[in-house]
Amino acid sequence: MFRKTALIYASLGLMLGAVFLPLAAAAQTTGSVIPQRHAKNVYRRRSLDEHVKSFAKALNLDEAQQASVKAILERQQVEARRLQFDQSLSGSDRIGKFRALQQETVLRIRAILNDEQRQKYDPLNHGTQISPSDPSLEDWLKSPRHN
Repeated sequence: MFRKTALIYASLGLMLGAVFLPLAAAAQTTGSVIPQRHAKNVYRRRSLDEHVKSFAKALNLDEAQQASVKAILERQQVEARRLQFDQSLSGSDRIGKFRALQQETVLRIRAILNDEQRQKYDPLNHGTQISPSDPSLEDWLKSPRHN
């Protein structure tokens, strides 16, 4: 039972991290240092309103978009809690449902953003951009060393 619960919490943490870490990275400037006063709040769970404020700041959201993001995140939170305590789901089914919920949340958020905001919001890419000159996996596999 402990293993199943730990797996659920780990999945939930990964899911939420995939949504919110890219926003935190976009909000910070390169070379910045985390202020000392923020360091003691690292382990405090942020409220939904704080997440919405992070979205608003990072993506320059208007009031209507902020309200929509809050509703989307509230829905995600309710659904995640329902999945977390659903005893009828096996561990792998639960993880699959969490992943589907994560993907659905990303799509719902993208739907309310304009083109410029969509470019900034990329939770699954984690802020890394692949340049056209970077070799792809296919190129790597075709290289003489891997044939």
